[in-house]
Amino acid sequence: MSEPKPMLSVAEALDFLLTSAKKITETETLPTLDANGRILAVAQESQLNVPPVDNTSMDGYAVRAADCASGEAVLRVSQRIPAGHVGQPLAAGCAARIFTGAMIPQGADAVVMQEMCVASKDADGDLVTIKHNPASGEWIRRAGEDIRAGSTILTAGQRLRAQELGLAASVGLAQLPVVRKLRVAVFFTGDELAMPGEVLKPGAIYNSNRFTLRGLLENLGCEISDFGIVPDTLAATRDTLRRAAADNDLIITSGGVSVGEEDHIKPAVEAEGHLNMWQIAVKPGKPLAFGEVKRGAKTGTAYFLGLPGNPVSSFVTFLLFVRPFILRLQGVENARPKVYPMRADFNLNKADKRNEFLRAKINEQGGLDLFPNQSSGVLTSTVWGDGLIDHPPGKTIAAGDTVRFISFSDLMY
Repeated sequence: MSEPKPMLSVAEALDFLLTSAKKITETETLPTLDANGRILAVAQESQLNVPPVDNTSMDGYAVRAADCASGEAVLRVSQRIPAGHVGQPLAAGCAARIFTGAMIPQGADAVVMQEMCVASKDADGDLVTIKHNPASGEWIRRAGEDIRAGSTILTAGQRLRAQELGLAASVGLAQLPVVRKLRVAVFFTGDELAMPGEVLKPGAIYNSNRFTLRGLLENLGCEISDFGIVPDTLAATRDTLRRAAADNDLIITSGGVSVGEEDHIKPAVEAEGHLNMWQIAVKPGKPLAFGEVKRGAKTGTAYFLGLPGNPVSSFVTFLLFVRPFILRLQGVENARPKVYPMRADFNLNKADKRNEFLRAKINEQGGLDLFPNQSSGVLTSTVWGDGLIDHPPGKTIAAGDTVRFISFSDLMY
């Protein structure tokens, strides 16, 4: 009898997935207002300087710095320049009342904030006393200080958040080229599953994974085809795989990936395509399947990822493996979870032979507390926690140790 193959480490499995992912090449162009959450397909350059001209970052008075050397200069107010208006050249001995964002008039080389100025009048009009000796350039934003014309402001593969959209708009980009939405099919196996709103029969449980996985996929901007709960038979599983593969880039299942008599995912995928990866040395989530399903009459294949049925295992394996895989398909290069070194404020005396991902919460002292029940069925731990501790195999944790923390807030999009 042959020896079982050793399970892949988390790093080996993630490397294999990311290497296997082939980027989607189809793109579409959207109005910038409609591009939130999408992945940029082509790098964008600015065609103009930002700011386009020298302007003021303060309400106050535009002056010639040399006129104010005394620290008590009295100047004639020759003009008023709101934002969006163009002033006249500033004569020596004069000041221009100016407002934040307004263009600096020719001849002026400094702005004095209004709190350092005292306005007055005489028979000929408005005066201002400048109670400050400004340096040349004070409170002036120079043209191109933020963005130079011709510079790259957004790179291909970048997720477009609110700040990226604002940046694009600031240089006049009304439209953006984005990667088309990834088409993902999902289905769930298990005769014990019921939907919320249904009366639970003896032995039944509600299908929480359907809601968790769909929410995560929606956050990643995927177009979802939901095939629902599939009966626990090989024939039904194969039929659903064929239908899901026809029009989707990726198929994700939950449940049925172990090796029991009622676990049909493995033989179904092997019959309709092939498996490239099966088990990973990770806790929670050891049974994780990766492969491809043939598209029948159509050419090509759909990627397949089979997640465990336990709610926490399904959630954690999605964040650690499915999310990076989806990001790579969308063209994101840096798809790996970001890790932060943090202090453990707890003891973990029992080591595990697998790489554990422990649900933890950031406390008021800036350290991490551990959820007391790390079972793969305790979904409350994912709501209570702020993230996961990436804990290597064969190690214990003592209070005060530095651990590797992955924040949920970095993994939701």
